[in-house]
Amino acid sequence: MEPKPLRRQKKTNVAMKKDRVRKPIDKWNGESIPLGASRDVKLTVSESYSSMSVRIPIHIRRAKQDGPVVFVTAALHGDEINGTGAVRQLVQDPDFELIRGSMIFVPVLNLLAFDRHSRYLPDRRDLNRSFPGSESGSLAGRMARTIFEEIVSRCDYGIDLHTASVRRTNYPNVRGDLSDPEVRRLAVAFGSEIIMNGVGPPGAFRREACLAGCPSIIMEGGEVWKVEPGIVESAVRGIKNVLHNLEMVDVEPVSPDYQVIVEKSKWIRAEHGGFLQFHVKPGDIIAEGQPLATNTTLLGRGRSMLHAPFDSVVIGMTTLPATSPGEPVCNLGKLPKGTKPSKLRRMRREEDGLEGQVVEELSTNLLIVEPGKPMKKG
Repeated sequence: MEPKPLRRQKKTNVAMKKDRVRKPIDKWNGESIPLGASRDVKLTVSESYSSMSVRIPIHIRRAKQDGPVVFVTAALHGDEINGTGAVRQLVQDPDFELIRGSMIFVPVLNLLAFDRHSRYLPDRRDLNRSFPGSESGSLAGRMARTIFEEIVSRCDYGIDLHTASVRRTNYPNVRGDLSDPEVRRLAVAFGSEIIMNGVGPPGAFRREACLAGCPSIIMEGGEVWKVEPGIVESAVRGIKNVLHNLEMVDVEPVSPDYQVIVEKSKWIRAEHGGFLQFHVKPGDIIAEGQPLATNTTLLGRGRSMLHAPFDSVVIGMTTLPATSPGEPVCNLGKLPKGTKPSKLRRMRREEDGLEGQVVEELSTNLLIVEPGKPMKKG
């Protein structure tokens, strides 16, 4: 299914782009990286409490022919390591070959948080709200400035890999400011079923990269602290799809069974405290009024049931069945007007497609039951 035309936003990254100061891709730490060469380099982004340099590992790969420069980054939040698995797989793949252009692979962008298995830096700041950063600011601001100057300033495009936050899981989806034609190009080419339209919060890496003239998207998928096979495969496939679209690799793109653009999403929240019985899985396509979860007492007595307020796809879910009033349960992406859930369900190749595989993988961490029936493993 082709994505529908987008409404222009009042304020877009396209209108706010600034003139760029570009750094060359072939010069790193005084070392030359010619066409056709690959190098592992280190980028010093900060210092530890023991005054040791904090250096993030980076892999530079250049084709024999010049072309676009693309960054692929992961673990901007240090506990979100599904993307780390995807970057490592691409770097180690002997069959992955560029025919033109250059790549900057960063498996762990936020090393200080990664070392602590944490989303945040030691100063409790969110690096993904600190861009483009400041040379004289906080720890987060200084790191963000270095990353911006040394990575974003060398690139034409960017892909940043994320997962859900702690105690949640996300079905794979791509997010970007689709009012920018180049961002839209990347988002559609990536090949996820679900594309979420939005500029991103102030200080976010991909938003500020777009403002600086480097069209960028993010992929969200899976849970923290894990490298999940289906999520890694989704990310690797999507990255290769984008590189094919940019004529940087000679591989056949893989398209999803359908593709929709989500303009609105909503977290459905618990009305009472208790223990949840889930009725849907991440990635499920559901109709308005469909049961999402039943809130029960610890003895299994039903208290209330949550229902979908509109036709939607389950973008994310809590993985913690114990809940209290107001806590998020399901993140629903509203389907475009005229898009029928039953049609999308028929279009998805549940048995042999990657998307169906991912739905089943993500549901193994949840107990899924039919409404009103005894619990059984999902």
